[in-house]
Amino acid sequence: MPQLNPNPWLFIFIMSWVIYLIILTPKVSNLKVLNEPMAQNMNMSVTQPWNWPWT
Repeated sequence: MPQLNPNPWLFIFIMSWVIYLIILTPKVSNLKVLNEPMAQNMNMSVTQPWNWPWT
């Protein structure tokens, strides 16, 4: 059964992960995030109470 022989496919599997980890990971991590989150204003604004005219 050739499926049990790890020689042909194990090398290809390991090399594909090596290529992925060495080449593609830095390229993906260097991409710029276009929508960076902005810091929210921590000051609480004073709100006016709403008067109910029918009460």
